Amino acid sequence: MRIKSVFLVAVTMLFCIITSNRAYSQNIPIRPVPPRLVNDFAGMLNSDEISRLERNLVVFNDSTSTQIAIVVVPSLDGYDKSDYAQKLGEKWGIGQKGTNNGILILVKPKTTDSRGEVFIAQGYGLEGAIPDLTCGEIVDNDILPAFRNGDYFGGLNKATNTLMSLARGEYSAAEYGQKAKKGTGKGAPLGLIIFIVFIIIAMISRNSGGSNNKHIGTGGLPFWMLLGMLGSGRGSGGSWGGFSGGSNSGGGFGGFGGGSFGGGGAGGSW
Repeated sequence: MRIKSVFLVAVTMLFCIITSNRAYSQNIPIRPVPPRLVNDFAGMLNSDEISRLERNLVVFNDSTSTQIAIVVVPSLDGYDKSDYAQKLGEKWGIGQKGTNNGILILVKPKTTDSRGEVFIAQGYGLEGAIPDLTCGEIVDNDILPAFRNGDYFGGLNKATNTLMSLARGEYSAAEYGQKAKKGTGKGAPLGLIIFIVFIIIAMISRNSGGSNNKHIGTGGLPFWMLLGMLGSGRGSGGSWGGFSGGSNSGGGFGGFGGGSFGGGGAGGSW
């Protein structure tokens, strides 16, 4: 009789574990068909914003094999954002099998009764180039300031550009951290410095009798126009935190490659 009771208890426990795991897996969205790198299940982005992000990430995937996926879900179903991101990344197989070079940006939008949540999870193969600390810095510096202002596309665009630059090795995680601190810390903004320089040049030119020197050596452009171009990054072609232009090259996304995640990453709330 005792053996039978023990057996029934064991069977019941096993059933509960299986049911719990099945219920959990049902909460994680299934991989989209056809496959996409930008998946908004909560309607946070408009169709143009989704297309622009998707186009950028597809080109990056085609040229490097590194896959950056953005997934927006209406709810985390009571689970921690880190755990949810890891499960989703594993279930979808973001990144390539063997190299594990996938990145997931998970977003749960803010609602009237809950905070907004965001988490960046990186695959095993990118933990060196993009460590947990850097994921946290990207969330704090690139994503959350824009999200707090309602600019969801801007935050995601800036974050993906940073992640692509780090994955390519254009600068190191330490260099990004230093630059991000300078951008949010002390010191005069670049636009202000340029403005002051042009004002000084204009004053010197005027005092020296150059009253007809309207463009002050800017190749025919008024200095205020050049200043505006420099301030927005259009004159220099810089891509630090800016939209890279959205190339139409390459075809559609071919699908996830079976990458794995190691439990790393970082997130935040707004």
